[in-house]
Amino acid sequence: MMRVAIVTSDPRVYYIAAKVLKENKIPFYSLRLGDEIPFDVEVVLTSEKDFDKVSFPNKIIVRDETFIDELLLKLEGRSKFKNVFIAIDPGERPGVSVVADNRVLEVYHLKSPRDINVILQLLEKYPGAKIKIGHGAKRHRVLMLKSLAKILGEDYPIIIVNERGTTPRVGGVEAWAIQDIVASINIGLREGRETTIRELVRGDKVTKGEIENIKARSRILSGGKITISSELAREVALGNLTIEEAIEIQKRKERWKDDTREE
Repeated sequence: MMRVAIVTSDPRVYYIAAKVLKENKIPFYSLRLGDEIPFDVEVVLTSEKDFDKVSFPNKIIVRDETFIDELLLKLEGRSKFKNVFIAIDPGERPGVSVVADNRVLEVYHLKSPRDINVILQLLEKYPGAKIKIGHGAKRHRVLMLKSLAKILGEDYPIIIVNERGTTPRVGGVEAWAIQDIVASINIGLREGRETTIRELVRGDKVTKGEIENIKARSRILSGGKITISSELAREVALGNLTIEEAIEIQKRKERWKDDTREE
């Protein structure tokens, strides 16, 4: 039974899609934009530029041959992979990967620990997938988990992984981005301990060293103009504020003090 249709005006996309479908012995329809999509089609393959022009609920953008992984997941559901993990290397710009049965399907480099939309989209894209997160970068990890908890709830299961040795040494201009992504892949490949978001974010113990490191970091980020208070540094360590938010609060406090003195 036909279950896939290629609908695109892009010859390159059509060639890639048709070639991969034939290699995988998946029957398909070849349609033009505007053609009626047969009732038995479950997934439409199209190009990025044609995506919004195709009126169909279940679409996949074909950029290269890796589209087959997403297609097989949609056609076969969870039977394609036994174990799917969304792995996170926490940090100022977290690395994220999707690892299924020791195979890397997707990788991302997020803008900040609160940039969780990609993770939520991946959970929707891969039903039944579990989240793995490295145990390092505590304040960034807690900040990300608290952001996830607002959507998923504090009882959502999380696998915590010892990430020691997961970050490789890489040279080059974009080395830091590659390191974060590779570290997330290694986290996805490692065993860990399943717990809940609640367990990983609870507690209010912050060491003096953590507070001093955060205060020093605030001086660096503000170009030496601002040093946040110990109270604000503690909130950053607990994941209640980003360090950028703490710097802005400190700036407002100092401006208010200056205005009060002038009066």
